[in-house]
This record gives sequence, C-alpha cells and structure tokens, in this order.
Amino acid sequence: MKNKQILLITLFVYLFLGCNNVPKSATVLRHVVLFEWKKETTEEKKAELIEHFKSLKSKIDVIQDLEYGKDVSVEGLSKGYTHCFIVTFNSEKERDIYIPHPEHKVFGDSVVPHLENVLVVDFITQQVLD
Repeated sequence: MKNKQILLITLFVYLFLGCNNVPKSATVLRHVVLFEWKKETTEEKKAELIEHFKSLKSKIDVIQDLEYGKDVSVEGLSKGYTHCFIVTFNSEKERDIYIPHPEHKVFGDSVVPHLENVLVVDFITQQVLD
C-alpha cells in the first residue's frame, strides 16, 4: 500500500511541475492512464496500440492535449506499469463526453485484451504558486 502511495505521489509531482502545456492560470482536468501489459503482448502490438491511443486526439475534439511516455524511473516503484498517458480536458464535462465516445470505446475494446492491469486517475489541476 505504501509503495502505491509513493508511486501516485511521484506521478502527481511530475504532473504538477513538469507536464503543463496550458497557461499557469488555467485549471484543467487531467485524465491519467497507466498500462501494465500482459507478458505475451509483443512490442509490435504495444506500438500499434499506442498509435491507436495517440490517434484519439485527432478523432475526439474535446481532447485538449495528449501526452504519453514509457517509464524510465530508477526508483523501482512502477508496480509493472510501463506506459503513462495523460489526456487533458478543459472540464469534467469534456471528460464526460470523451469516456463514452465511440472512438474511445473502440480503443478500449482493442487494448483491454492486452493489459494485465490499468490504472486511471482523474484530477482537476491546482496551481502551485511561486
């Protein structure tokens, strides 16, 4: 339990300090998705599914920003999660349009069979003042 808390705290520190493509005064909703792939999922299949996820930005107009990356932490606390995706929305209302969107559903149906676990955290940004 403590390791999961450390992982989440580390992720949130990164999001608050390092991942901000919007003006400092803006408040947005971040939809954070972490993937732990099944052992049998090939690198080629992972790449294909990542491309599919990336394509959602051009297919779902409420997505303001979509970032992703592979874990490079040296702390050893990733719990098997290797890929992180951060989808930014202007509001909870936009996120609520995204979740049931047909393109999102197609992606979900294609990726779920290849995942051991998925973790999703949504939060509304709080600005840290200097």
